[in-house]
Amino acid sequence: MIPIRVIKQVYRNIRNCSTQKLVADKYPPRVFSGIQPTGSIHIGNYLGAISQWVKLQDQNEDLILSIVDLHSITLPHDPHTLSTNILELTATLLGSGIDPNKVILFQQSNVHAHAELCWCLGCISTMARLAHLPQYKEKSASLKNIPLGLFVYPVLQAADILSYKSTHIPVGEDQVQQIQLCQELARMFNSKFGETFPIPHTMITSSEYGRIKSLRDPSKKMSKSDPDEKSRICLTDAPDVIVRNIKKAVTDFQSEVTFDAEKRPGISNLLSIHSFVTGKSIDTICKEAEHLDTGRFKLEVADAVVAYVKPIQDTIAQHLSDKSYLLNVLAQGAEKASNIANDTLKEVHEKLGMVVKSADKAHVSIKNVR
Repeated sequence: MIPIRVIKQVYRNIRNCSTQKLVADKYPPRVFSGIQPTGSIHIGNYLGAISQWVKLQDQNEDLILSIVDLHSITLPHDPHTLSTNILELTATLLGSGIDPNKVILFQQSNVHAHAELCWCLGCISTMARLAHLPQYKEKSASLKNIPLGLFVYPVLQAADILSYKSTHIPVGEDQVQQIQLCQELARMFNSKFGETFPIPHTMITSSEYGRIKSLRDPSKKMSKSDPDEKSRICLTDAPDVIVRNIKKAVTDFQSEVTFDAEKRPGISNLLSIHSFVTGKSIDTICKEAEHLDTGRFKLEVADAVVAYVKPIQDTIAQHLSDKSYLLNVLAQGAEKASNIANDTLKEVHEKLGMVVKSADKAHVSIKNVR
């Protein structure tokens, strides 16, 4: 005789599978990601994010990409620079392989539903929860006067994702916590007002190249915000700048070219970069570099990077010479995105009671007369 506990477990498994199928049927897989127009894209951004998006695109995933300019104004900025960065980032994404005919690419502020859904979600968020988020603590630590936008930044991020009923969010391993609030808000809204949103899942896209380190401090990630320009390799850097920055990359006192991410992070970082741009394994590169010291190896890396980014740079330059095309790409993307986000916002309005039906109007008017 089959034990009762086994029968119950089988039943639970069947029920879970059925539930998962219903959820999958109601919310077909959709991937959303955003990128801030706050500076030139460096090779770490490219390897850790953009190249992963291109893979998802080529796998025919339902992919929505947003240039999140609303997020970029949460800290002091120069308006002219922001405007320029939006077009340059659009050109960079297209030059890196993003195809606007296969994905939806748009400027966040051109889809007004993001900001309105942010307000709706903000009304079920708590100040205590937002104050504990690591990103807020990190960015506000050096500020005397903290902008409200920085505080509610994660709520807008949740609105970005939920506006499209996104099911999957590509993130690096260090960004998982940022998505947890979005998951919480989706659950809270569903619980309070009825099922409206899927609970988005994180997709850890960081490959072995996803955490390219700073050239000047290999204990940190390569960053657009690092004040030292020599700490990164930007896709739009001139060849002489790339060579200079790689030549000045911090390594160590050993001359051999060997990979050890913990004990030799500097040279290991250069090996990772070389591996990606050439397609060679790190073991193969180390064998080929047996006769080289780290100084000469840096020149090998620089040459390989320059050769890799040149076709990307040529395409970026071509797009930047035709700004009307870039604006048209963003306009078409915003129209497609708005069609989806507005439907979601309409449903949210109905769930919140913000859509007054004709019978309710009549009732209200009679009550007011009395």
